[in-house]
Amino acid sequence: MRWDSAQLEALAAVVAEGTFEGAARSLHVTPSAVSQRIRALENAAGSVLVKRSRPVQATATGEVLLRLARQVELLGAEAAADLGGTGGTADAGDEPGAPTWSTIPLAVNADSLATWILPALARVDGVCFDLHRADQDHTAELLTRGLVMMAVTSQAEPVQGCSSVPLGVMAYRPVATPAFRERWLPEGPTSAALSAAPVVVFDRSDDLQDRYLRGRGAAGAPRHHVPSSVEYVEAVRLGLGWGMLPELQSGPLVASADLEVFDPAAVLRVALHLQQWRLRSAVLDAVSAALRAEAVDRLLPERAPRPA
Repeated sequence: MRWDSAQLEALAAVVAEGTFEGAARSLHVTPSAVSQRIRALENAAGSVLVKRSRPVQATATGEVLLRLARQVELLGAEAAADLGGTGGTADAGDEPGAPTWSTIPLAVNADSLATWILPALARVDGVCFDLHRADQDHTAELLTRGLVMMAVTSQAEPVQGCSSVPLGVMAYRPVATPAFRERWLPEGPTSAALSAAPVVVFDRSDDLQDRYLRGRGAAGAPRHHVPSSVEYVEAVRLGLGWGMLPELQSGPLVASADLEVFDPAAVLRVALHLQQWRLRSAVLDAVSAALRAEAVDRLLPERAPRPA
C-alpha cells in the first residue's frame, strides 16, 4: 500500500502538537487542510487514526502509521542533507540550499535529563530534539506508541522493532539535611522514625523512596510531591523532607555538608538502557553514540550480565 507523505506528516504533527490548530501552525497550512489530510489518511487506512481529544492521541492503528511517519520524516531529512541541504523537511520559507535539520523525539527520565543527557545531545550537530520526560520504568511505552524514536529506560528487553544496549547505572542514596536528620532520625533510620519523617517524592510514579521504606519495614510516611528535578533537590536541601537522590546530584551537596547520607549502607541502583528503532539512520547512530559516550563518563558500570 502506498502512503501519502503529506498525510503522514499531518498525522505526526497533530500528535506532536496535540491539536489540529497547533499542527496547522507547524506545517504552515490551515487547520482545515490538516483535517482533510487526516481524514484522507483514515480513509486509506480504513480506520480511525486519532482520538479528537485534547491533546489529540493516536489510536492503536494510528500508532502504527505514526511510526511510519517518523521514519519517513527522518529518512527524508537525511536524504535532503546528503543532497546538500535542499528540499526535504526544510520549511517553505527557507532560502534555497538552507540546511535541513532532522528531529529526534527522545524519551528520558527526569534525573538523567537533569544530570547527563543535555551534554550528550550538545555533541550532535544538525539535530533538533523533542524530549519527552517520563519515569524510567515507563519511557519504553512511548517507543511502543510511536511517540519517540529513542528512549532511556530501565527496561532491558527490547521493545518490538527496537534494539537495546546498556548505558550504565544511576546510584541513589537517602539524603537529608543535618538538621532534618537530628530532628526526625535522631536514633538513625529506624522503621518507626522513617514512618513519621516527611519524605519528598517526585511524582506518583516515583517508587524509589517507597522501595527504600519497604526495605526498612516502614510505610505511610507523610510526603511532599515536587515534580521537577531541580526543585526536588532544592526541597530536600531546604529540609522539607528526605529523598533518594542520584549521586550525580547529591555528591557536591554532601561534600559541602548541605546534605548528608543518613543511611550509608543503603543504595538503590537503577540500570539504564538505550532503546531505539531498528532503522538504518546516520542521525540515530550519531545520537546513540553521543549518549553512550556520555554515559560511560557519568554513569556507573553495569554489574549485572548484559543482554545479548
